[in-house]
Amino acid sequence: MALLDSFAADGLPRREHWPDLLLGRLRYPARLNCASALMDGALDAGHGDRPALIGEFETLTYRELRSRVDRICRVLVEDLGLVSGNRVLLRAPNNPLLVCCWLAVAKAGGIVVATMPLLRRRELSDIVERAAIRLALCDDRLLAELDGLCDQLTSFGELEARAAQKPDGFEGCDTAADDVVLIAFTSGTSGRPKGTMHFHRDVLAICDTFSREIVAPRSDDVFIGSPPIAFTFGLGGLVTFPLRVGAATVLLERGAPELLLEAIERHRATICFTAPTAYRAMLSLGMAGRAASLRRCVSAGETLPRATFEAWQAATGIRLIDGIGTTEMLHVFISAADDEIRPGATGRPVPGYEARVVDDEMGELPAGVVGRLAVRGPTGCRYLNDARQLDYVRDGWNLTGDAYLVDEEGYFHYQARTDDMIVTSGYNVAGPEVEEALLEHDAVRECAVIAAADAQRGTIVKAFVVLGPDAAPGEHTVVELQNFVKARIAPYKYPRAIEFVDSLPRTENGKLQRYLLREAQAGVRAWNT
Repeated sequence: MALLDSFAADGLPRREHWPDLLLGRLRYPARLNCASALMDGALDAGHGDRPALIGEFETLTYRELRSRVDRICRVLVEDLGLVSGNRVLLRAPNNPLLVCCWLAVAKAGGIVVATMPLLRRRELSDIVERAAIRLALCDDRLLAELDGLCDQLTSFGELEARAAQKPDGFEGCDTAADDVVLIAFTSGTSGRPKGTMHFHRDVLAICDTFSREIVAPRSDDVFIGSPPIAFTFGLGGLVTFPLRVGAATVLLERGAPELLLEAIERHRATICFTAPTAYRAMLSLGMAGRAASLRRCVSAGETLPRATFEAWQAATGIRLIDGIGTTEMLHVFISAADDEIRPGATGRPVPGYEARVVDDEMGELPAGVVGRLAVRGPTGCRYLNDARQLDYVRDGWNLTGDAYLVDEEGYFHYQARTDDMIVTSGYNVAGPEVEEALLEHDAVRECAVIAAADAQRGTIVKAFVVLGPDAAPGEHTVVELQNFVKARIAPYKYPRAIEFVDSLPRTENGKLQRYLLREAQAGVRAWNT
């Protein structure tokens, strides 16, 4: 039985362009609804009266969670006209109602398109257009950026009022395990949004591979972390992983390191998901006894420096679990835990996944040689109506855009990004998107954006700017340009460093040579000599 709205199914790449899917370890029924499975599993295990979602203003038990989700399902179907396969945009900070909406859309047979609260109207408009979104559910505080973009924009306040009038109980949509349930957008190297499509079975697969095998959660755990649920790192670490085992999760609307550390202490959290930047920041805040409840700490979003690993272990006794995942793969596929950790290495393939380092012809490289990271497993890249599928998938393998080497023990060591993506404080930023925003300023004649090393954040966004004849370099212009960018795209993407230059390195045909800027930044050679 196909979904009534076939947009996502029609937008899948041709089957021969999919990566190989390794499903042998996982046995899911042909008919599967991931939201029903997550909630019903916890209730069937006797966790109905245990806390599921802990927010700033409310805590929901598993029984209350399913009741709230079912009432929202009724609003979606009975009042808002949702049919299976419709895409629903979600916009809110991490809180219990956002999770309820995510689960309700999935349970009702819809397709979730979650967006980060920091995104601006331009970015949201791209997502609405690419995913052909008709309906959006939005936190009342964030309505302005979405106004007029969707046929139906329903505030959380209105949604809750309607749901309160609905009876309990809702029969979940009879979806197939390989029906699309999630379109997660990633900006990609060019700044144009790419929609990565994931199935109902994929949502459970990340729980039954990385979470089960590496994180090893228990029903008495309390999860906490900072990544937005719109990031698939946050979706797994703060929603699906705890729900899969009947654990609790603390949802923070603001995940700044000082607030995260305070919440860890207050809620006696046991499992933390955040980026290396946050772990470094928490170390500087005074750790004595404040994180004593933690037993597992997961780091992803950017490479984990060995110094951070060692400092965290010295302060807490906990060995940070590093990992690499991508939006295309949904979650982490290389990692290690406990005695299997090798500081400085990302880890080894998570059980159920395979990884290798290859050359440009997809030939496997020997240990110690840097090449392109290729991976395959039960999840994989399927872009929505996007020719770039063939850039990411070759010969059945997913090419992540990362340069790695593998050692004699089979541990993978991160080297660099192979494209123009900048990874800063756990966020992916496309350099060309920042350049586009800068170029809209009247004072900017040319610009180029690259990653620059930073002791606090690992890397930061740095812009090289050629000013027009009527503009003058200086701190005032730096601040003006930074604020200009913040007003046009998500603020975390703004260039924290701006260097004014007379010209930019280009080929004879005018192509910008960013690699020369990177080499100059690293002190390898000067490009303008």
